[in-house]
Amino acid sequence: MVHHWQRSGEFKESIAQAEFARAFAFIYFMGGIMINNTALQKWSRLAQKNLDQQFVNTVIKGLQCSPFEAQALLDAVYKVYASYFETSGTLKPGQFLFQVVAINAASNTPLADCEQKTVVLTLDDGQEDLHVKRQQGVVGLRLHRIQRLANEAFQQGGLLTVEDLANRLLNCGERTLCRDIQTLHSQGISLPLRSTIKDMGRAISHRCIIVEHWLRGYEYEQIAQATHHSIPSVQNYICKFKRVVALALQGFDIHSIGFLVKLSSVLVEQYYSLYQNTQAVSHRRKELRSFLKKNSIPMVPERGVHE
Repeated sequence: MVHHWQRSGEFKESIAQAEFARAFAFIYFMGGIMINNTALQKWSRLAQKNLDQQFVNTVIKGLQCSPFEAQALLDAVYKVYASYFETSGTLKPGQFLFQVVAINAASNTPLADCEQKTVVLTLDDGQEDLHVKRQQGVVGLRLHRIQRLANEAFQQGGLLTVEDLANRLLNCGERTLCRDIQTLHSQGISLPLRSTIKDMGRAISHRCIIVEHWLRGYEYEQIAQATHHSIPSVQNYICKFKRVVALALQGFDIHSIGFLVKLSSVLVEQYYSLYQNTQAVSHRRKELRSFLKKNSIPMVPERGVHE
């Protein structure tokens, strides 16, 4: 004989099983619809949102901070590690992530305190590098790679240093790198390195490179492209060069010229040396004469500026 309470329990159990079956069928049906009709990108975004919320909750509980502070910390994490998140699976063979000093970091800021930038660099470009090595040898390949690495970092908002190239990327001596840079400079190639862009160390000032290009007849647009500067910046450097020459011909000493033009004494000396020693093209000599004449300054014949 079956008791009443036993029949009642079996009845409740059957109801629960039916409810579970209906719920499972609903979830399966809805899941099938969502999987079939929703882009995978949406699922990725949803998963990211869930992870973001998990991170925020963990920070709030672990550090006892406010939701605002937790969200600010999450934003900082994305800012620093964004390149790692975004380049997953997109790096080509021969490429890698590399941390460099940001281009807007001041030259007088210690490296440890400078803003850093993570950039994608190409150390080995496959067939192109093999072709360069076959045609130009080991030294030619190194010169080719130096240009590529420096320009890639610059285009992504960073600046490589001679130390980066020598010790971390190309595994050669710094003296070798300096000789390579001089070789490229003699070919009219200016590298966007921290030492040249920020006028640091013994590297040739990018301002001097710009002025030298101008004296040799390059147009502002050509100079801007070759030296990785804007046209207004190039125009500003040329204008200051002309003022240095004008003040020097008026008899001002180096320190006074530097104070008036707001340039270092070293750069003033370099500018005047360029004026004296660079073989300027004819139309640049005429342009310089015109500037000096407008400022009532006698033109002193020097090598490179006389007819």
